[in-house]
Amino acid sequence: MDDASESPGLKVRLRHEMDRAIALWRDYWQFKWFRVLAYAAGAVMLGWIIIWLLFARNLPSVDRLKTYEPPLPTYVRGYDGAPVHSYARERRVQLRYEEFPPLLVRAYLAAEDRTFFQHSGLDYPGIIAAIFTNMMSSGRPVGASTITQQVAKNLLLTNEASYVRKVKEAILAKRIESALTKQQILELYLNQIDLGRRSFGVQAAARAYFGKDVGELQLHEMAYLAILPKGPSNYRPERFYDRALKRRNWVLGGMLKNEFITQQQYDEAIRHPLGIIPRVAATNESIGGYYTEELRRQLIAKFGENSDGGRNPFSVYDGGLWVRSSLDPKLQQYAESALRDGLVRYDRGKGWSGPIRTIEIGNNWAQQLAAANLGAGYPDWRVAVVLSKGPDSIRLGFADGRTGMMPASAATMPRSRTAETAFSQLKPGDVIAVKAEGGLWSLRNIPEISGGMVVENPHTGQVLAMQGGFDSRIASYNRATQAERQPGSSFKPFVYAAALDAGMTPATIIVDGPFCVFQSARLGQKCFRNFTGGGSGPHTMRWGVEQSRNLMTVRAASQTGMDKVVKMAASVGISDPGKNYPQVLSIALGAGETTVSKMVNAYAILVRNGVDVRPTMIDFVQDRYGRVRFRADTRPCNRCNMAEYDGKPMPRPPARTKQVMDPLTAYQVVHILEGVVQRGTAVGLRDMNRPLFGKTGTTSGPTNVWFVGGSPDLVAGLYMGYDTPRSMGGYAQGGTVAVPIFRDFAQKAMKDVPIVPFRAPPGIRMIRIDRASGKRVFGTWPTNDPKAPVIWEAFKPESEPRRSIRRDELLDAKKKSDLLPGKAGPAANQRDTEFLQREGGIY
Repeated sequence: MDDASESPGLKVRLRHEMDRAIALWRDYWQFKWFRVLAYAAGAVMLGWIIIWLLFARNLPSVDRLKTYEPPLPTYVRGYDGAPVHSYARERRVQLRYEEFPPLLVRAYLAAEDRTFFQHSGLDYPGIIAAIFTNMMSSGRPVGASTITQQVAKNLLLTNEASYVRKVKEAILAKRIESALTKQQILELYLNQIDLGRRSFGVQAAARAYFGKDVGELQLHEMAYLAILPKGPSNYRPERFYDRALKRRNWVLGGMLKNEFITQQQYDEAIRHPLGIIPRVAATNESIGGYYTEELRRQLIAKFGENSDGGRNPFSVYDGGLWVRSSLDPKLQQYAESALRDGLVRYDRGKGWSGPIRTIEIGNNWAQQLAAANLGAGYPDWRVAVVLSKGPDSIRLGFADGRTGMMPASAATMPRSRTAETAFSQLKPGDVIAVKAEGGLWSLRNIPEISGGMVVENPHTGQVLAMQGGFDSRIASYNRATQAERQPGSSFKPFVYAAALDAGMTPATIIVDGPFCVFQSARLGQKCFRNFTGGGSGPHTMRWGVEQSRNLMTVRAASQTGMDKVVKMAASVGISDPGKNYPQVLSIALGAGETTVSKMVNAYAILVRNGVDVRPTMIDFVQDRYGRVRFRADTRPCNRCNMAEYDGKPMPRPPARTKQVMDPLTAYQVVHILEGVVQRGTAVGLRDMNRPLFGKTGTTSGPTNVWFVGGSPDLVAGLYMGYDTPRSMGGYAQGGTVAVPIFRDFAQKAMKDVPIVPFRAPPGIRMIRIDRASGKRVFGTWPTNDPKAPVIWEAFKPESEPRRSIRRDELLDAKKKSDLLPGKAGPAANQRDTEFLQREGGIY
């Protein structure tokens, strides 16, 4: 009732107030000054509405800058944590505001925005001056962009040169000033500004132009960096030295005028030259080029190449990842040197294989050569381009712009497969490898043959080194992981592993004689042969492996069944998952294609007594804040992170790998392969005087030569061959070409490594046998002579050779045993025990 009575009165009062306002408006409207003010206010309001509709409505949020993460490169560390490589398209190092030297900040203020700490985002006097300048000019619009406006443009807008962008830039600058502190704005600016030489941010630029960190820069160097935001290409010292010097001195003058520096500092700085180091094209590290490229492929597969608008925040080229790899720089260097030396050694005497590539000779030949990013393998070899050719000399050019001379006498090697000399074949534009000798340059040859090598820790599967060719800067094709090759006889150990599983023993007699098999009505009969031709009669399995006899291998595979051989190859990862080899006998001789990486890992499984292991190159990956984003070993380990040792048994993570091969079989194969080193095809490694195992391989042609093997703690493998397979020459064999390469590597890699034996799994029985016949021996002992007739052989329980014995012999044996007081059992067994204890045990 009361509400109803009050409502009409309220309406009457509102109507009365509105009538008074309208009347007051009419009274004032009669005055001209009032009408002018009203029109002006309306125009301003309409202008703001139009500006909002045209410019401010769809602007990006300034809040993005509060959590802005600049694109950062990915850094790779080796197994010991030392930096070894980085993946970057832009040089960029992010610093906090406190890490920038105050003088450096003042240099940028003097050059770009001297009133930065006084204005609120816009420099109004500068804007007015820019408007008049643009009205008088029809060229590219100029502006009076403050540092805040530059941050808005670089991080939130595009580089479009238009008045529309300038208006948007001004609106965003005001918003940025209200959202961030001046220090935060400067930190964004100094970390992301493009300063040339692919450098973004002042820290990266300091390294690119002066080879220093920002904290080491001198005043004149800071002033030079401060001139670069206006256009780095305009002040390149190589072309515009005087212009750059004048502009730098202008910045120093601005710092003096604004009392950022003293007169004494100015006078001292202005006397300095620019002092910029020569521009050097970004190059891959000479150590680990193939390794880091394979690592890059794996990282891209896991995290993506680029951020893709934030969909891949941990991408390789933008995410700022820290990668701990298993790369051992020393082992990598040893592998590179060994394989490279082996390639050169084989190629010696075969002539010059031709130029690395050809470029156009013009005014920018040095830039072309630097951009090609080519390497010549050895540290004292250099890549050069033929600039001109005379009757008795050649003028060479190098990537740093320097030149040199090569006499005709330094290029006399014949062109490969021709009768012409290399000198006669060279022409301007050819990129070649040369070496300095006595003040002049001499021609060097990049071998046409190539190969791959992998080094692995068999206990963990960590790939410690990888070399996929002569030099990754010549060709990135990685022959260690990408080249599918026939492994030849290096595959045979897994044929015999299947045979051992099927009931054979290392002492089983296999006939080394003619072996033919009927394939089909269309293919007819196929007869196999040894590498050296005919057979040699019956021998033990061990002898057949040590001497790499093909006929014995195919006979063992035939008796075992190729289905079992193919299954064995798949279980150890030699063949691709789900793509087994065909069940044909030629596979037993290594006709199925695989890679060095897979073969090395399969041999690592042998060392691990048949326990599966997969090769890994990435131990773990952290983001820019140190959070782990990927870990290869995900096994839980209680008490592993204790601050102090609690005295209890050492914590160990549980095993998560599976047994892919009978452990007794795996050890038997390893034990046989030790014989390959002692008296077989890899005898060139015998004088290293440490337990080593391995197997050579030579494919038909021969087109490839192999060796895979190592020690209980280090397994390595390699192959050599032409990229387009062709014969390497009848003299090329795994034992004569591949084994010396492994030896060069192993002598350095194992120099200070403790000597340990291969450890046998429980159940292995070590029995003395006659090496030639495979029969069990009593009453004599093996010696250290590799060719001793009696050796220790590894047998599975109840598989060792036995002999028939008469009853009177048993009685004589019992009488002899009774003569040994306090000892039970046959005397021979007691002597075996004493011998094994005296020798330190059999592992």
